[in-house]
Amino acid sequence: QVQLVESGGGLVQAGGSLRLSCVASGRTFSWYAMGWFRQAPGKEREFVAAISWSGSSKSYEDSVKGRFTISRDNAKSTVYLQMNSLKPEDTAVYFCARRAGVHSADSDAERSYAYWGQGTQVTVSS
Repeated sequence: QVQLVESGGGLVQAGGSLRLSCVASGRTFSWYAMGWFRQAPGKEREFVAAISWSGSSKSYEDSVKGRFTISRDNAKSTVYLQMNSLKPEDTAVYFCARRAGVHSADSDAERSYAYWGQGTQVTVSS
């Protein structure tokens, strides 16, 4: 059973930074693409960023490009989301997710992710 555990959320002022981490259980973390999604109160969950299984390809939602960076450390079975220049509209619960297929590319399609973490709250004050 795959488990994903996020950490690193919190309260930060606008313009500040946070780094989210997501640790995955299992021995085959490096085989799978990983993604970050977020859900703000009263809104649907949306794509934030994704990284391919090899780490060679990354994709971002337009509003976070240039501010957020996704990375992975396969030796630690961990995917990160570095968030800089945070804005109040970034306030949401952030979820990490693992794609279903091995050697998969990065994807913004929520339905292509098979496993999800419990989420970590990020609150940005103005």
